[in-house]
Amino acid sequence: MAFSKESRRLKIRKRIRATVSGTAQRPRLSVFRSNKEIYAQIVNDVDGKTLVAASSRDKAIADASGTKSEIAALVGKSIAEKATAAGIETVAFDRGGYLYHGRIKSLADGAREGGLKF
Repeated sequence: MAFSKESRRLKIRKRIRATVSGTAQRPRLSVFRSNKEIYAQIVNDVDGKTLVAASSRDKAIADASGTKSEIAALVGKSIAEKATAAGIETVAFDRGGYLYHGRIKSLADGAREGGLKF
């Protein structure tokens, strides 16, 4: 029985979410990647609230040119800046079932560079 890429990703995502959850002290940095864009949000799962969000569609980032990986790094830096402004220092990284390389890794590295710890 062959699984599609999407169903495989969702299966991995479920497995990750069983162990990674966000609290008020350590919220979850969730990543979603589409073919064109990349989105990141910091979530408190206890309250069910999104605390901070950033994406490649934000005005400052959308105007930037570069590869998709470079733009993902900008999104990482952006979410880190917004998080520190909101008083968030440490997060639990949720890669959303995607492999940790390419754009996902660039976003994580950008967030670390911006001052987030995970």
